[in-house]
Amino acid sequence: MFSVLKKAVALQFDVMKGHQLYRVQVDKDQLWDVYLSSFPAGSNPLYKQRTEHDCQCCKSFIRAVGGIVAIIDGQLVSLWDVRVGNPYQPVVDALSSLVKSSPIDNIFLHTERIAGTDGNLQQLESKEVLAWEHFFITLPTTCVVRGDAIGPQLSDFRSTKDVLLRGLKEITLESIDTILELISQNSLYRGEEHTFELTSFRKLKVEFAKVRSAEAQDMFAWLHAKAVPAAVSRIRGNVIGSLLTDLSEGREMDAAVASYESKVAPTNYKRPTALITKGMIEKARTTIEELGFTSALDRRYATIEDITINNILFADRKAKKAMNVFDGLASAVPEKVPNLDKIETVSIEDFLANVLPKAESLEVMFENRHAGNLLSLISPVDPTAKTMFKWPNNFSWSYAGELADSIKERVKRAGGAVDGDLRCSLSWFNYDDLDLHLIEPGASRTTINGEEICFSNRRSRAGGELDVDMNVGSGGSRSAVENITYPDRRTMREGLYRLFVYNYNKRETVDVGFEVEIEFDGVVRTFAHPKAVPANTAAVVAEFNYTHKGGLEIVKSLPSSQAAKNLWGIPTQTFHKVSVLMLSPNYWDEKTVGNKHYFFMLDGCLNDGKARGFFNEFLADSLNVHRKVFEVVGSKMKTEESDRQLSGIGFSSTQRNYILCRVKGSFTRTLKITF
Repeated sequence: MFSVLKKAVALQFDVMKGHQLYRVQVDKDQLWDVYLSSFPAGSNPLYKQRTEHDCQCCKSFIRAVGGIVAIIDGQLVSLWDVRVGNPYQPVVDALSSLVKSSPIDNIFLHTERIAGTDGNLQQLESKEVLAWEHFFITLPTTCVVRGDAIGPQLSDFRSTKDVLLRGLKEITLESIDTILELISQNSLYRGEEHTFELTSFRKLKVEFAKVRSAEAQDMFAWLHAKAVPAAVSRIRGNVIGSLLTDLSEGREMDAAVASYESKVAPTNYKRPTALITKGMIEKARTTIEELGFTSALDRRYATIEDITINNILFADRKAKKAMNVFDGLASAVPEKVPNLDKIETVSIEDFLANVLPKAESLEVMFENRHAGNLLSLISPVDPTAKTMFKWPNNFSWSYAGELADSIKERVKRAGGAVDGDLRCSLSWFNYDDLDLHLIEPGASRTTINGEEICFSNRRSRAGGELDVDMNVGSGGSRSAVENITYPDRRTMREGLYRLFVYNYNKRETVDVGFEVEIEFDGVVRTFAHPKAVPANTAAVVAEFNYTHKGGLEIVKSLPSSQAAKNLWGIPTQTFHKVSVLMLSPNYWDEKTVGNKHYFFMLDGCLNDGKARGFFNEFLADSLNVHRKVFEVVGSKMKTEESDRQLSGIGFSSTQRNYILCRVKGSFTRTLKITF
């Protein structure tokens, strides 16, 4: 009978070990006492001098791991949450109740790989041999450490959890948004280096605000203390955290920023742009009122009901029903299904003219490289508001231009070029001085013919250039990048290239590893190295062949990281249904103003933050004289968060790109649409 309980507990642990394991504050002897005292009368008979279940092997197991819990789908789960029937059900129920009523004390660590004893044999005086079974599990390697290391690790993790919880409670969303706005205005010294920590912490803060009870808040902190980078969980304790705390406590912005700059900026530093004060904003609002644009400034996410038939290139059935204007459209014309042995490439113009009119549904592949193409359509809260744009409607759009996990965007913010024919970008998240090296064909480390591009030889004769080199000297960023580009593929040498990362100065043992992006001809490949690179050691990223005719071909490399992410509520690396396909508002109603954009609005795609309502480049020419005023107000006037919006992937007619599209009509085919 005991084997049923033993197996159930082992299976429960198999479920739990896929998550972070914690221990609760419960006395080990109390666990054992509850175990023995909870057996129903007659189900724990006396064996010799002790009861049958009063076993030293099982006692050792329960004392060692009986207080393990995991947090799964927001719920506390214990080792004893099993259904085993009588006589053991009252026992596991009592243990579960005791464990889950106790607060989490720390992560679970153990000195041995196993807990318990699988079984043993006992020979009686009669020579009969009895086989005894006991509780037994094998622990994951992440939980097993040396005895002398357990104390320091537990202390460090508790400290991280406490700092995170205090930050979540004390730092306000308003303070985070204020700093992010200062960074976007280039008004905070080296502020862009903290964008990742700030945006990541902001997402945690939004989730934390939904948690009500103190117990649930504590559990939230335990869950995320190890799940997020240390720079995020410990943000309250670093220099940007001091600024957040000052603003959260109500300190005047000028004084708070001055205190921050006294810690990080050189004595002769002069801020390139002034801080935007509340008084300035109020003055700007007055000017806007005088111009008659007050109601046009309040923006929200647009919905399908806002759009008319004239401004839609395609809508699926659900969108058509919402708009209630498509009932009279003709059905698609049947045609013979062709044999497609490869993906056909079409331009966006050809797609709109010859494919879209016969399409019944569209699905597009949302790839990791499209993260920067995410966008939302924005409309005024007041539909009768005065139009202030270059085009005769009040709709605008906002791209996800500053995604925290976008290496390309971080390179741009650091001043690197991202629009060359070949781009190799390195990203890492600690103070180590990692260096990106690219050896051209015909070169060796001694350099003959081709060259080795690196910090000591930043530009090659073939046109390659290292234009960003960070964390030199003392190391100043936990969101560092380096970047090598070739503006024109025609100048590149043909042959084998070797790309590697060298750790010139190892300063930390946390947040180790790196990622590298190789972008060529619009295709982005991401390579991950999750382990630390030892000091004065190189890690090879990739070797690739290049020819003018054939382009770039990877010969060997680190594992390519194309794992699906979840961005704006939808996973990458998969096809998603297109609800609406439209041109950007500056091309509605047969108008042609500026650059044309193509918007593929996706089902379930939701901008998970606040979008900027408009940009100065959208404003009518007559408002140029007031551009500074609009810049001040525009940086503040953002949409409210909403689960009703038109968001998806957008492409500019001026930037080379492509997307895979699955078209269903009289037949189904997959096309590569180029822009």
